[in-house]
Amino acid sequence: MEKHFNGTRADDLQVSGNHYKDMPIQPWALMEAVLTHAEFVGFLKGNIIKYSLRAGRKDGSDDAGKAKHYMLKLQEVTGYPYGNDS
Repeated sequence: MEKHFNGTRADDLQVSGNHYKDMPIQPWALMEAVLTHAEFVGFLKGNIIKYSLRAGRKDGSDDAGKAKHYMLKLQEVTGYPYGNDS
């Protein structure tokens, strides 16, 4: 089950630039293809933690927005809001 934010999927968004969206394949699409489901979920959770803790500490970076972006992707991958998947 995919959850959408205002009708937009996580793959269609990018916070702070277009450096990933301009690539032929987004890095997390490749990671999802080569990692196990559990490894990919762990990658997403790790980035949520990283960007949440860094929010407001790096000038010019929308780390809170990046954390939310990873939360949206995690919700799409697991079907559950962040923190509620087993």
